[in-house]
Amino acid sequence: MTSFPAPHAKRTSAIRVLIAEDSATSRALLVALFRGASGFEVIGEARNGAEVIEKTVQLAPDLVIMDVYMPVVDGLDATKAIMRETPTPIVMVSASASASDVSMGLSATQAGALVLLEKPHDPRSASYEGDSTRLIAMARAMSNVKVVRRWGTERVARPLDRVKTPTHSMRGEARRARLIAIATSTGGPAALHRILTDLPRDIKVPIVIVQHMAQGFIDGLAKWLSGSVGLNVVVAAEGEQLIPGTAYLGAHDRHLGVSPGGRVLFSDSTPQSGFRPSGDYLFDSCARSYGSGLIAAVLTGMGNDGVAGLQTVRERGGRVIAQDERSSVVFGMAQQAILSGVVDEVIPLSAIGTRLAELVEFSQI
Repeated sequence: MTSFPAPHAKRTSAIRVLIAEDSATSRALLVALFRGASGFEVIGEARNGAEVIEKTVQLAPDLVIMDVYMPVVDGLDATKAIMRETPTPIVMVSASASASDVSMGLSATQAGALVLLEKPHDPRSASYEGDSTRLIAMARAMSNVKVVRRWGTERVARPLDRVKTPTHSMRGEARRARLIAIATSTGGPAALHRILTDLPRDIKVPIVIVQHMAQGFIDGLAKWLSGSVGLNVVVAAEGEQLIPGTAYLGAHDRHLGVSPGGRVLFSDSTPQSGFRPSGDYLFDSCARSYGSGLIAAVLTGMGNDGVAGLQTVRERGGRVIAQDERSSVVFGMAQQAILSGVVDEVIPLSAIGTRLAELVEFSQI
């Protein structure tokens, strides 16, 4: 089972949690779960979106656990209001992997919620223990994430926002780009939304993506992205031929790779860095198949997934971009890649899509 280390220093006091859930049964289950978990204190409960906004202001919790769908004010609008009035780490939970539930939850992450997770089911179910453990572990880590006030507009990147590493920042600029590979985890859906929105619809290469996500949610992520960005976004299928201008998401619990001929390859081999699909497997496979024609990007997320695979990208002449600390929800995966010395450029999220497009267009000349 994957463990999620806290992205900042350990707390010395209990994590104060506000539970927002309209179902009395589900709310009681979540309250009991967090009261029974070491290091947590449930300081309040909310039955609808209006209540969670009010109680977040009143109680100043360290963390809000909120259901995707809430009466009076839905989870999306409640998230927007909290991030405007009293920025607080928010974990969205959903009992359903339906397209509408996932879409609402992912829209909330775009508005400032940190992550969308599966809600623990009936305590008598076989999945309850695993789901509960994952929720508690992620809640513990997310309570330490520093969130900022959202006013509904995003800072526009200036040229000075782009920071290049001093070692080999312009290596391989003129090599022909044939594939973009991206790996991300916590905070990834919102980051992918921004990057794919910024890419031109007619970009001349395919994009392959590993996003760590709860079981059943990846289809909803593909539909949410495809319906709101300019590119076609699909869940990759075994043996599928990659097409320029299409983004392919790795399927749940299978490693995503690419053949030299540009076809999707799946593997059921051992998880890498605790994940399947993993960024390590993706980057290694793409580097071996595309060599210097690969552009790899590692984004926000906990842990160090992707670093080992990026070593292969570096060895094979590919180019590596990392998201900067300021724009990352959790500066873990990107930070570890930077520290390993394999990164060519460190740039903010608001500039990554534009930079990828620049690199692809320049290489086609």
